[in-house]
Amino acid sequence: MNRIDRLFGIMALLQSKKYVTAEQIAEKFGISVRTVYRDVKALGEQGIPVSFEQHKGYFIVQGYFLPPVSFSSEEANALLLMEAMVYGFADKSIQTHYSNALTKVKNVLKTSQKEKLEALTSNIRLQIPACFQLNSDYLATLQNAISTKVMLELAYKNNKEEVSARLVEPIGLVFYALNWHLIAWCHLRKEYRDFRVSRILKIRSTDKPFTKTDHVELSEYMKLLPVEY
Repeated sequence: MNRIDRLFGIMALLQSKKYVTAEQIAEKFGISVRTVYRDVKALGEQGIPVSFEQHKGYFIVQGYFLPPVSFSSEEANALLLMEAMVYGFADKSIQTHYSNALTKVKNVLKTSQKEKLEALTSNIRLQIPACFQLNSDYLATLQNAISTKVMLELAYKNNKEEVSARLVEPIGLVFYALNWHLIAWCHLRKEYRDFRVSRILKIRSTDKPFTKTDHVELSEYMKLLPVEY
Protein backbone atom coordinates (compact mmCIF):
# COMPACT_ATOMS: atom_id res chain seq x y z
CA MET A 1 0.00 0.00 0.00
CA ASN A 2 1.43 3.37 -1.01
CA ARG A 3 1.41 6.32 1.37
CA ILE A 4 -1.52 8.14 -0.27
CA ASP A 5 -3.75 5.08 0.04
CA ARG A 6 -2.57 4.59 3.61
CA LEU A 7 -3.44 8.18 4.54
CA PHE A 8 -6.93 7.71 3.14
CA GLY A 9 -7.14 4.44 5.06
CA ILE A 10 -6.13 6.11 8.32
CA MET A 11 -8.69 8.84 7.71
CA ALA A 12 -11.41 6.21 7.15
CA LEU A 13 -10.36 4.38 10.33
CA LEU A 14 -10.59 7.61 12.32
CA GLN A 15 -14.06 8.19 10.87
CA SER A 16 -15.20 4.75 12.00
CA LYS A 17 -14.32 5.04 15.70
CA LYS A 18 -14.45 7.58 18.50
CA TYR A 19 -10.79 7.05 19.41
CA VAL A 20 -7.98 5.12 17.71
CA THR A 21 -4.58 4.57 19.30
CA ALA A 22 -1.29 4.83 17.43
CA GLU A 23 -0.72 1.14 18.13
CA GLN A 24 -4.05 0.21 16.55
CA ILE A 25 -3.21 2.23 13.43
CA ALA A 26 0.25 0.67 13.24
CA GLU A 27 -1.18 -2.87 13.50
CA LYS A 28 -3.91 -2.16 10.95
CA PHE A 29 -1.54 -0.88 8.27
CA GLY A 30 1.59 -2.86 9.15
CA ILE A 31 3.71 0.19 9.94
CA SER A 32 5.69 1.44 12.92
CA VAL A 33 4.28 3.78 15.54
CA ARG A 34 6.87 6.34 14.43
CA THR A 35 5.40 6.21 10.91
CA VAL A 36 1.93 6.68 12.38
CA TYR A 37 3.08 9.91 14.00
CA ARG A 38 4.36 11.16 10.64
CA ASP A 39 1.16 10.16 8.83
CA VAL A 40 -1.08 11.85 11.39
CA LYS A 41 1.04 14.98 11.11
CA ALA A 42 0.63 14.82 7.31
CA LEU A 43 -3.16 14.63 7.69
CA GLY A 44 -3.06 17.72 9.88
CA GLU A 45 -0.99 19.56 7.30
CA GLN A 46 -3.74 18.82 4.76
CA GLY A 47 -6.29 20.57 6.95
CA ILE A 48 -7.86 17.53 8.60
CA PRO A 49 -8.28 18.35 12.32
CA VAL A 50 -6.91 15.21 13.96
CA SER A 51 -6.57 15.64 17.71
CA PHE A 52 -5.27 13.43 20.51
CA GLU A 53 -6.54 12.63 24.00
CA GLN A 54 -4.23 11.06 26.57
CA HIS A 55 -4.90 7.36 27.28
CA LYS A 56 -7.60 7.22 24.57
CA GLY A 57 -6.01 8.01 21.22
CA TYR A 58 -6.52 10.03 18.07
CA PHE A 59 -9.86 11.39 16.89
CA ILE A 60 -11.26 13.75 14.28
CA VAL A 61 -12.62 16.93 15.85
CA GLN A 62 -16.41 16.83 16.03
CA GLY A 63 -18.22 18.87 13.42
CA TYR A 64 -15.60 18.42 10.71
CA PHE A 65 -17.19 17.06 7.54
CA LEU A 66 -15.41 14.44 5.50
CA PRO A 67 -16.60 13.44 2.03
CA PRO A 68 -18.02 9.92 1.58
CA VAL A 69 -15.43 7.16 1.52
CA SER A 70 -15.01 5.51 -1.87
CA PHE A 71 -15.08 1.72 -2.20
CA SER A 72 -13.06 -0.56 -4.42
CA SER A 73 -14.90 -3.26 -6.39
CA GLU A 74 -13.39 -5.91 -4.11
CA GLU A 75 -14.63 -4.12 -0.98
CA ALA A 76 -18.13 -3.75 -2.45
CA ASN A 77 -18.13 -7.44 -3.42
CA ALA A 78 -17.16 -8.40 0.13
CA LEU A 79 -20.06 -6.37 1.52
CA LEU A 80 -22.42 -8.03 -0.94
CA LEU A 81 -21.25 -11.49 0.14
CA MET A 82 -21.81 -10.53 3.77
CA GLU A 83 -25.42 -9.63 2.91
CA ALA A 84 -26.03 -13.32 2.17
CA MET A 85 -24.48 -14.21 5.54
CA VAL A 86 -26.61 -11.61 7.33
CA TYR A 87 -29.77 -13.11 5.84
CA GLY A 88 -28.60 -16.49 7.08
CA PHE A 89 -27.50 -15.72 10.62
CA ALA A 90 -29.37 -12.57 11.68
CA ASP A 91 -33.01 -11.69 12.29
CA LYS A 92 -35.35 -9.34 10.42
CA SER A 93 -34.22 -6.22 12.29
CA ILE A 94 -30.54 -6.67 11.38
CA GLN A 95 -31.41 -7.71 7.83
CA THR A 96 -33.30 -4.45 7.33
CA HIS A 97 -30.53 -2.28 8.77
CA TYR A 98 -27.84 -4.06 6.75
CA SER A 99 -29.86 -3.76 3.55
CA ASN A 100 -30.31 -0.02 4.14
CA ALA A 101 -26.58 0.39 4.81
CA LEU A 102 -25.65 -1.56 1.69
CA THR A 103 -27.97 0.66 -0.37
CA LYS A 104 -26.00 3.69 0.85
CA VAL A 105 -22.78 1.97 -0.16
CA LYS A 106 -24.15 1.31 -3.64
CA ASN A 107 -25.07 4.99 -3.95
CA VAL A 108 -21.40 6.04 -3.86
CA LEU A 109 -20.19 3.42 -6.35
CA LYS A 110 -19.27 4.19 -9.92
CA THR A 111 -21.74 3.13 -12.60
CA SER A 112 -19.44 0.34 -13.81
CA GLN A 113 -19.10 -0.96 -10.26
CA LYS A 114 -22.89 -0.96 -9.78
CA GLU A 115 -23.35 -2.98 -12.95
CA LYS A 116 -20.82 -5.59 -11.82
CA LEU A 117 -22.40 -5.72 -8.35
CA GLU A 118 -25.87 -6.30 -9.80
CA ALA A 119 -24.52 -9.12 -11.98
CA LEU A 120 -22.83 -10.70 -8.95
CA THR A 121 -26.00 -10.43 -6.86
CA SER A 122 -27.80 -13.01 -8.99
CA ASN A 123 -24.89 -15.43 -8.70
CA ILE A 124 -24.60 -15.74 -4.92
CA ARG A 125 -26.82 -18.20 -3.07
CA LEU A 126 -26.76 -19.48 0.50
CA GLN A 127 -28.70 -22.55 1.55
CA ILE A 128 -29.95 -21.95 5.10
CA PRO A 129 -30.93 -24.89 7.36
CA ALA A 130 -34.28 -24.38 9.10
CA CYS A 131 -32.58 -24.23 12.51
CA PHE A 132 -30.87 -20.97 11.52
CA GLN A 133 -34.03 -19.14 10.49
CA LEU A 134 -34.81 -16.51 13.11
CA ASN A 135 -38.41 -15.32 13.23
CA SER A 136 -37.90 -12.59 15.82
CA ASP A 137 -36.75 -9.04 15.26
CA TYR A 138 -34.98 -8.53 18.57
CA LEU A 139 -31.26 -8.41 17.69
CA ALA A 140 -31.24 -4.69 16.83
CA THR A 141 -32.97 -3.86 20.13
CA LEU A 142 -30.51 -6.03 22.03
CA GLN A 143 -27.53 -4.42 20.29
CA ASN A 144 -28.82 -0.95 21.14
CA ALA A 145 -29.35 -1.86 24.80
CA ILE A 146 -25.83 -3.29 25.04
CA SER A 147 -24.24 -0.19 23.50
CA THR A 148 -26.30 2.34 25.47
CA LYS A 149 -26.25 0.32 28.73
CA VAL A 150 -29.99 0.38 29.39
CA MET A 151 -32.04 -2.31 31.10
CA LEU A 152 -34.50 -4.55 29.27
CA GLU A 153 -37.69 -6.27 30.33
CA LEU A 154 -38.03 -9.77 28.89
CA ALA A 155 -40.77 -12.36 28.74
CA TYR A 156 -38.68 -15.53 28.54
CA LYS A 157 -39.56 -19.20 28.05
CA ASN A 158 -36.94 -21.64 29.33
CA ASN A 159 -36.24 -25.17 28.08
CA LYS A 160 -38.95 -26.49 30.43
CA GLU A 161 -41.53 -24.28 28.68
CA GLU A 162 -41.83 -22.11 31.82
CA VAL A 163 -42.44 -18.43 31.14
CA SER A 164 -41.08 -15.72 33.45
CA ALA A 165 -40.63 -11.95 33.46
CA ARG A 166 -37.01 -10.79 33.71
CA LEU A 167 -35.38 -7.41 34.20
CA VAL A 168 -31.87 -7.66 32.77
CA GLU A 169 -28.73 -5.66 32.10
CA PRO A 170 -27.37 -6.98 28.76
CA ILE A 171 -23.58 -7.15 28.38
CA GLY A 172 -23.20 -9.03 25.09
CA LEU A 173 -24.41 -11.31 22.31
CA VAL A 174 -22.73 -14.62 21.52
CA PHE A 175 -23.49 -17.04 18.69
CA TYR A 176 -22.90 -20.67 19.64
CA ALA A 177 -24.72 -24.02 19.43
CA LEU A 178 -26.52 -22.76 16.29
CA ASN A 179 -28.25 -19.94 18.19
CA TRP A 180 -27.79 -16.36 19.31
CA HIS A 181 -27.48 -16.00 23.08
CA LEU A 182 -27.92 -12.87 25.19
CA ILE A 183 -25.56 -12.68 28.16
CA ALA A 184 -27.04 -10.44 30.83
CA TRP A 185 -27.19 -9.70 34.53
CA CYS A 186 -30.60 -10.93 35.71
CA HIS A 187 -32.18 -8.94 38.55
CA LEU A 188 -34.49 -11.86 39.38
CA ARG A 189 -31.70 -14.42 39.81
CA LYS A 190 -29.05 -11.94 40.96
CA GLU A 191 -26.46 -13.44 38.64
CA TYR A 192 -25.39 -13.52 35.02
CA ARG A 193 -27.63 -15.65 32.84
CA ASP A 194 -27.51 -16.97 29.31
CA PHE A 195 -30.77 -16.28 27.46
CA ARG A 196 -31.29 -17.95 24.10
CA VAL A 197 -32.69 -15.22 21.86
CA SER A 198 -35.12 -17.57 20.11
CA ARG A 199 -36.82 -18.18 23.49
CA ILE A 200 -37.49 -14.49 24.14
CA LEU A 201 -41.24 -13.98 23.71
CA LYS A 202 -41.38 -10.23 24.27
CA ILE A 203 -38.84 -7.50 24.84
CA ARG A 204 -39.11 -3.89 25.99
CA SER A 205 -36.46 -1.27 26.57
CA THR A 206 -36.91 0.51 29.89
CA ASP A 207 -34.59 3.39 28.89
CA LYS A 208 -33.26 3.13 32.45
CA PRO A 209 -29.47 2.92 32.90
CA PHE A 210 -27.71 -0.07 34.43
CA THR A 211 -27.67 -0.12 38.23
CA LYS A 212 -24.76 -2.57 38.46
CA THR A 213 -21.48 -0.75 37.84
CA ASP A 214 -18.94 -3.59 37.83
CA HIS A 215 -20.05 -5.90 35.03
CA VAL A 216 -17.77 -8.73 33.97
CA GLU A 217 -16.16 -8.48 30.54
CA LEU A 218 -17.94 -10.59 27.93
CA SER A 219 -14.63 -12.26 27.03
CA GLU A 220 -14.32 -13.47 30.64
CA TYR A 221 -17.86 -14.79 30.76
CA MET A 222 -17.29 -16.67 27.51
CA LYS A 223 -14.72 -18.83 29.28
CA LEU A 224 -17.65 -20.39 31.16
CA LEU A 225 -19.51 -21.37 27.98
CA PRO A 226 -19.49 -25.02 26.84
CA VAL A 227 -17.65 -24.18 23.61
CA GLU A 228 -14.15 -23.07 22.66
CA TYR A 229 -13.43 -19.65 21.12
